[in-house]
Amino acid sequence: MNGTQRKLALGFAAGFVAIVLVIMVANASSTLSDLRRSGHIVRPDLVWSWEWTSILALLTLYPLLWLAVKWVRPPRFSWVAVGVAMVLGSIVMSAWHIAVMVVFRCIYYWAVGSGPYHFFDPAEGRLDRILYEYRKDVATFLQFVAIAGVAQWLIARAATSPAAAAEAPRTLAVSDGAVTHLVPIEEIESIASAGNYVEIAWGPRALLHRATLAAVETELGDAFLRIHRGRLVRRAAIRRIETDKSGDFTVELASGAVLRGSRRYRPAD
Repeated sequence: MNGTQRKLALGFAAGFVAIVLVIMVANASSTLSDLRRSGHIVRPDLVWSWEWTSILALLTLYPLLWLAVKWVRPPRFSWVAVGVAMVLGSIVMSAWHIAVMVVFRCIYYWAVGSGPYHFFDPAEGRLDRILYEYRKDVATFLQFVAIAGVAQWLIARAATSPAAAAEAPRTLAVSDGAVTHLVPIEEIESIASAGNYVEIAWGPRALLHRATLAAVETELGDAFLRIHRGRLVRRAAIRRIETDKSGDFTVELASGAVLRGSRRYRPAD
């Protein structure tokens, strides 16, 4: 990811967590109010546990849902296949949500000494309770899918934005037999003419590139300075310039390399 994409991803993650927390607080507060009005007495920490266990169970499945949204989409799959995947995904998500949520609640009830947790109400059928949870989970599933889809679209779009293009490092394509090196321009220290080629000093390596020095100078622009008829150096790599009485000069680069320059090409600054 580039910087813009990372900022978007962090922003979506922070916003998602904030929304989940707001929903949890709203649901728990509403449940406590409803219980008080109906005359039922339930410990507040147990009511809160109903919410955080539900949300935690959903979040354990969200990374898989994110990947599914990334890969199961047109044109990779037909709309019919996507629709079937949505239906099956909602069922899997609901089943996982119920199972993990119940496990978390049983653990919490045991830890606080509140007795066993009962998911099924004796006054209602088990299928009714499962369908009740599934109806809620379908809405949550669709919301999660929509959020993941929009987030992934915006993050992918940021990769081709003007800001991302300006942020991406410039490279020079250098063919080396069957291999083409994309050499970051900021890592090139100097370039020397070598007959029909130019020799590029890239870290400890020297690459031969079939091009004229003039053509490479034009392609690289002002980032490089000609110090000799047959040599270019990257401006930012220059650490020291020492001028002789004759007007010729010596350039010391960041790597410690020392190159001779002609007075004809002596830099003004």
